Amino acid sequence: MVNLQLQGDSLNLIKTKSILSAFLARVKLMKQNIGRGEFSQFPNLSQTSCQEDDDVSTYVQHLNALYSDFESRFEDILTMVIPPWINNPYGDIEETNVIIQEELTELSTN
Repeated sequence: MVNLQLQGDSLNLIKTKSILSAFLARVKLMKQNIGRGEFSQFPNLSQTSCQEDDDVSTYVQHLNALYSDFESRFEDILTMVIPPWINNPYGDIEETNVIIQEELTELSTN
């Protein structure tokens, strides 16, 4: 699913970061749930009555490796800082710098 989301002409870095962050959050949640023995995200595993600790440990290790691999491969995108005004250009003006507010007020009156 992530593969399909990362394709297309309308994709940009902001959307890419959002898709990757959501995927990593899902992997982290899966890892936590499997570690606790909750297999509801995996229907085939939840149908199995008994899971051995070694198997569960292997699943958690695999998800850890997947998480680490994605973090290292996409480190530049995941650590990219996106200013709030880009995501919400009409957001709260009170958060902007006071000097910029003064300059905008001055420009709007001239």
